Amino acid sequence: MLSIHSPASPGFSICNARIVTADQVLHGTLSVRDGLFAGLSPAANGSNADDWQGDYLLPGMVELHTDNLEKHLMPRPKVQWPVLPAILAHDAQIVAAGITTVLDAIGVGDIDPESVRTQTLHACVQGLRSARQAGLLRADHYLHLRLELAEADLLSLFTPFLQDDRLRLVSLMDHTPGQRQWADLEHYRTYVTGKRGWSEQKVEQMLGVLYERQQQHAAHNRSAVVRLCRQQPYPVPLAAHDDTTSDHVLEGVRDGVCISEFPTTLQAARSAREHGLAIVMGAPNRVRGGSHSGNVSASELARHGLLDMLSSDYVPSSLLHGAFLLQQDGYTLPQAIAAVSRTPARQIGLHDRGEIATGLRADFLRVRCIDEVPVVLGVWKQGRQIA
Repeated sequence: MLSIHSPASPGFSICNARIVTADQVLHGTLSVRDGLFAGLSPAANGSNADDWQGDYLLPGMVELHTDNLEKHLMPRPKVQWPVLPAILAHDAQIVAAGITTVLDAIGVGDIDPESVRTQTLHACVQGLRSARQAGLLRADHYLHLRLELAEADLLSLFTPFLQDDRLRLVSLMDHTPGQRQWADLEHYRTYVTGKRGWSEQKVEQMLGVLYERQQQHAAHNRSAVVRLCRQQPYPVPLAAHDDTTSDHVLEGVRDGVCISEFPTTLQAARSAREHGLAIVMGAPNRVRGGSHSGNVSASELARHGLLDMLSSDYVPSSLLHGAFLLQQDGYTLPQAIAAVSRTPARQIGLHDRGEIATGLRADFLRVRCIDEVPVVLGVWKQGRQIA
């Protein structure tokens, strides 16, 4: 097998680093052996250790929901890029941002009939598998299938992937305008006329088409998908998407969802917390200071204790930046970093990573703050430097 990774070192140490563990920031020394964290010491200096000059040593980040691959598949409207080069460019960007484990959020179905999603679904999944088998991927890649419930062919598109051992999360989405993320139709019009180049005439035409599709397919598809996921030998975790009301949350709870992705209102987030759902918000929302769709801000939810995890969504570099900004919302640095590492890892059953602790995988980052912005200087996965 071809491998782009540098050779593993049997063991090494890093000193004079600000090491962020699950519960503290330790100015000390870290040792790595055979791809695992082998020990922590409060001693700032160590013999034969690499001096990090006070830079942060953070766990490699774990990303549950990124649409970044789609941007490489269609770099401009109606321009399709070859799948393998798109995957490799996506992987390189993910790793450069400090993400060592990623769930590629691949859309299954779409409300836009001209979307690249349906056309490239199988090629993307197969391309990711082939790239992994060939040793071309730096990050660990898993699948997060984002199911557009109003898609007429959703079940036939989705079921072939149920047995894929990389499938770690399924989200139940309904992007029909007039509710959830697009409750404000003016924000929807601005989005589709800008990003997709739709004319105002096409927007009005599509509103009726999309509403009819929702009425015909969404409820049936939802119940069928939930049943299929529950029937698997190892039930697939489910996420709700863009919940706006308490009723939306309760529907998800009845369906067995465990994660609330991007609740659009404070009310929905509070209801998700009451029912024990883990809450994910977009890091771009936090970095920008608000939602591009006019929904509740990530910062507001964080200040209310209603944010468990961040997702880079459409900007990989936002994940680390957003985590550091959570300190302005009352999070300690260990709590903020856990929101992009330990917590998402545990949510999808990965207990071997996401935290700097003896015996866990040595996935870690070297980070330095420049003008209050965290900058990734190096990335290691299982003790090997990959960026």
